[in-house]
Amino acid sequence: MTSYTLTREVPRPFDDVLAEVRAGLVEQGFGVISEIDLAGTLHAKLGVEVPPQVILGACRPQLAHQALQADPSVAAMLPCNVVVRSTGPSECVVEAFDPDTMVTMTGGAPALALVATDARARLLGLLDALA
Repeated sequence: MTSYTLTREVPRPFDDVLAEVRAGLVEQGFGVISEIDLAGTLHAKLGVEVPPQVILGACRPQLAHQALQADPSVAAMLPCNVVVRSTGPSECVVEAFDPDTMVTMTGGAPALALVATDARARLLGLLDALA
């Protein structure tokens, strides 16, 4: 596990976990504003095969707005990326960028820390529900 992501191993097939993550993000108040099929893109552009992997760009507009008010440059770290990666026929890893890292990288503004705390709690709620 890396220090800049929140990670859970999920013992279920990729398609099931991806659907659960999409639904879980909505339950936690996020919308999915972008979706990148990383495996499909790498296959199409480079002809390489990698296990199924999708990056979901999740956004909770209220938190994004608060973060931008605290530090407009934080836009470079938005949206919250959540990755679903197959690690076997019935195994996946789900990772989310840890919002606390955003605070560390920007110098720890108190208003930004409040946003990160909220976003982190919601992402952990999503990950814990998958277990």
